[in-house]
Amino acid sequence: MKKIYSDAAAALDGLLFDGMHLCVGGFGLCGIPERLIDALQADGVKNLTIASNNAGIDNEGLGKLLRSKQVKKMISSYVGENKEFERQFLSGELEVEFCPQGTLAERCRAGGAGIPGFYTKTGVGTQVAEGKEVKSFDGEDYILERGIYADLCLIKGWKADKAGNLIFRKTARNFNAPMATAGKICVAEVEEIVEVGELDPDAIHLPSIYVKRLIKGAPYDKKIEFRMTRERETA
Repeated sequence: MKKIYSDAAAALDGLLFDGMHLCVGGFGLCGIPERLIDALQADGVKNLTIASNNAGIDNEGLGKLLRSKQVKKMISSYVGENKEFERQFLSGELEVEFCPQGTLAERCRAGGAGIPGFYTKTGVGTQVAEGKEVKSFDGEDYILERGIYADLCLIKGWKADKAGNLIFRKTARNFNAPMATAGKICVAEVEEIVEVGELDPDAIHLPSIYVKRLIKGAPYDKKIEFRMTRERETA
């Protein structure tokens, strides 16, 4: 089975359609599938529903798709660094489903495991619980959250072998791991592709069975989402 494609556009060929649902890995600008997002923008596919921890920042990551008005709905937990997201949400141009961060990760993990829903205490008694079933276990209330299963998952890894076994690097693992399983097809971009057998089997984070298409996206100009500095102390 062919898994390695020449570039992001080739890897997404035949997979995109208007109104589709996507799971997109990353946290801020860490571990986002930059090349695949750029290919989505270039394709012009629209009315997208995207589950992602956030929507990048203005003109970076998923922020590019917001700017080009390709996103209909976001399922996210944090959106504070994106002014265009804020503008579209407040003006009614963008539908938003806010979801607690841990709940979002579990919704994707559950969807990938074939679990249609689960109960959690997170959000009980708040706006998060509005319209959701409440059930009592051992005297405590829990709300029902639905698993997420998308048409397409886009993730970013560090290193993969030619079979599609994949390793994430440090915190870039974030939402990429659970979202990789939460859809019909997972397309991954990585910084390096090696021969089968070069990766330590005990170090593999995502088995090849989940990765249907793969590209090498490097080199990357790794950006800083929010730079903070302090003056150097002098004696």
